[in-house]
Amino acid sequence: MLSNLVDVISTFMYSKLLIIMLIGAGLYFTIRTKFVQGRYFVESIRVVTEKPTEEGAVSSFQALMVSTASRVGTGNIVGVATAICMGGFGAVFWMWLIAFIGGASAFVESTLAQVYKRKDPDGNYYGGPSYYIEAAIHSRPLAILFAICMLLTYAGGFNMLCSYNLQSTFSAYSFYDPKTSPYIIGAILAAIFAYCLLGGGKRIIKATSTLVPIMGILYVAVSLFVLVTHYSLLPYVFRRIFVEAFDVHAIFSGFAGSCVMYGIKRGLYSNEAGVGSAPNAAASADVSHPVKQGLVQMLSVFIDTLLLCSATALMCLSSGVAPDPKLQGAPYVQAALHAALGNFGPIFITVAMILFAFTTLIGNIYYTDNLLIYIHKGIPSKAFMLGFRLVCTVIVFVGAIAEMNLLWNISDVFMGTMAIINIPVIFIMGRTAFKALDDYTMQRRAGKNPVFKASTVGLEDKVECWK
Repeated sequence: MLSNLVDVISTFMYSKLLIIMLIGAGLYFTIRTKFVQGRYFVESIRVVTEKPTEEGAVSSFQALMVSTASRVGTGNIVGVATAICMGGFGAVFWMWLIAFIGGASAFVESTLAQVYKRKDPDGNYYGGPSYYIEAAIHSRPLAILFAICMLLTYAGGFNMLCSYNLQSTFSAYSFYDPKTSPYIIGAILAAIFAYCLLGGGKRIIKATSTLVPIMGILYVAVSLFVLVTHYSLLPYVFRRIFVEAFDVHAIFSGFAGSCVMYGIKRGLYSNEAGVGSAPNAAASADVSHPVKQGLVQMLSVFIDTLLLCSATALMCLSSGVAPDPKLQGAPYVQAALHAALGNFGPIFITVAMILFAFTTLIGNIYYTDNLLIYIHKGIPSKAFMLGFRLVCTVIVFVGAIAEMNLLWNISDVFMGTMAIINIPVIFIMGRTAFKALDDYTMQRRAGKNPVFKASTVGLEDKVECWK
């Protein structure tokens, strides 16, 4: 009953409501910013290298890495494979589309997070959707509702799904027993996770955080190797992507299982544009103008979907292994890489998934700590945080032994609820971001390094910083 109920809610969200909201908002922001994704793409690369104005503060690049770390994970591998197996080749096109127009939404929400950010006594910046909802919409209940939805999404749905994705990568090995292995792997993962959360795993966190960027580069390199060695199949792959993406009869005869819905679901899960998660990291950066961080977070969407998700999709589809609903998730990637690289392929994916999944689990808790501080209007008691982290540990174990479709649908519903709250808010507040972009453009044309003042957008008495 639970599985069916969640499936009905998820289908309604992504077959009707969120398609209209995501594409509509993305197109609106794209037009109002005069295609900021294209005309400011080179500029976004330039500003990401700028140093913070104050020594020791969080730079644009560091904030980018925090948000990218939360985006780049098992969704780039398992999520893409699931979309292809369930929605077909055409799902890849719809992931590309949602990423391109979502870049404008990411720009607006992260620019707003910068405009309404706050500063703690130690000089560190913080903020996010809850803060700009309270400051601009004057609705703390709505801000708290968003924070709760994000807590459920990251500490609940995402971490359960991440745990499942990690343990499922071992299904390709002979020692894996579907009846017992998920319990064993889940218990081991939960134990390591708890050890790190309770302060004893700093070395583990540091080691994995160092290895993940290296693994990301190696993952793209392996994908390129597969594409080069199977280049003869690429014309066929691209042709099927575009043909199936616009197969109107197939799409509307069964929309709930179409490439459009799966492409949008998995694309949104991967890049999170418009969901309201990345602004929490964007607000922490020390920049001279809010637009700079908006451009940087826009770049993060492209890195995630147009680079890493495309690497997975094209690698799998050019391997010669046909997508099959029975192989959805990690098994399809394992099969594709085994066909392309032999025994090395599954081992490589297993190592990548372990590193990606573990850092995602820890990174998600980083977000939830900030949300709890907002809800409590201060740091919660040690007893409360201990209880919260123990619950998070149990959730990780449960995720490893749960049913995959249920976990995907739970994650989709929680994430969709965040978007349903955040998108209308940034739509209402969008004019502030547009004015900030105009101010940035004028200063750049004058040959200046843009510096923002709240008075330029009429907010001199309504924001904590930028005065």
